[in-house]
Amino acid sequence: MLANFLNKSKPINFIGLMIFFAVCFLTLNFIDFFNNQLNANDLLQKIVVLLVFIFIFFIYNFITSKNNLTYDNSFGFYFFTLLTGCFSSIATYKTLFFTIIYLLFLRKIYSLQSSKRVLKKLFDAGFWLGILCVFEPKFMLLFLLIYLSAYWHQKITIHTFSVPIIGFLTPLFCYFSYLFWQGNQANLLENLFQKFTFKISFLSEEKETIFMMSLLFTTFFAVFFKSRKALLINNTFKKSWSLLLMNFLIVLGLFLFENESKNKEILFLFFPISLILANGIELLQKKIVVNIFLYLFLIGCIGFLFSL
Repeated sequence: MLANFLNKSKPINFIGLMIFFAVCFLTLNFIDFFNNQLNANDLLQKIVVLLVFIFIFFIYNFITSKNNLTYDNSFGFYFFTLLTGCFSSIATYKTLFFTIIYLLFLRKIYSLQSSKRVLKKLFDAGFWLGILCVFEPKFMLLFLLIYLSAYWHQKITIHTFSVPIIGFLTPLFCYFSYLFWQGNQANLLENLFQKFTFKISFLSEEKETIFMMSLLFTTFFAVFFKSRKALLINNTFKKSWSLLLMNFLIVLGLFLFENESKNKEILFLFFPISLILANGIELLQKKIVVNIFLYLFLIGCIGFLFSL
C-alpha cells in the first residue's frame, strides 16, 4: 500500500521514487527515439537531462527534510516526483538551470528558521535571486519572500534589510561589468525593462487545462483545511507554512505573467504545491482514504504523461 510505503521518510523511498521517475522518463524518450528516429546525440542529451532532474530531487529532498516542512514522511517528494514527471518533456537546459537556482534560493529562505549564519543566508538568497533576475527580471517578485522569512523567523534590522540587497546586486554588477567590457551595456537595460503579458498559458490545450485546474483546486482545498489548524499554533511550523503559502501565491502570479505557451514557472509551482498537498493529506485519518487519493493521483499523472 502506498500510504504505508510513504508514511516514513526513508532512503529506500527516495531511491524508489527516483527509479520510478527514471523508468517513466526513459520509456517516454525511447518511444520518441523509435517514432521520430532520434540520433544517439539526442538520446545522450536526454540522459543528461535525467541526471539534472535527479540532482533537482536531491536539492528538494534536502530542503524539505532539513527544514521540517512536512512531518517525517515522503508524501511531498511523491507529489513532486509525479508532477515533475508530467512536464519533464518540456524541460530545457534553461528551464532546469532556472529550477536549480530557484531551489538554491528557497534553500536559504526556509533555512532562516535557524539562527545560525543568518546574514550569510540572506546574502546567498539575494545572490541566487540576482542570478535569476539577470535572465528574467520578473523573478524580482520573489524578493518579498526574503523579507517575509527574515521577519517571521528572525527580525528586520538594518543588517537583515541591507544584506539581501547587496547579495542581489552582486551578480547584476558582475554582469553589467562584463557587458560594459564588451560594449553591450544597453542589453542589460533592455532585459530589465521587458514587457510582460497576463496570459493563462496552460489553457492552450484541453488536457493541460483539466490537469492544472484539478491540481490547483486540490491545492487550494488542502490550503484551506491545513491553515485552519496550522495557523492557530504559534510555532516554527506556522511561520514556515505562512512562507510556503506566500511562495505558492507569488509563483502562481509569475506563472500567469508569461509570454511563452509552456513556461518554466510550472516547475517552480511544484515545490509549494507538493508540500501543501503533503501537509493536507496528513489531515486524513483513515489510511484507505489516503491510499485512494495517492493512487488516483498516480493514475492521473501517468494518464496525463502518456497522453502527451
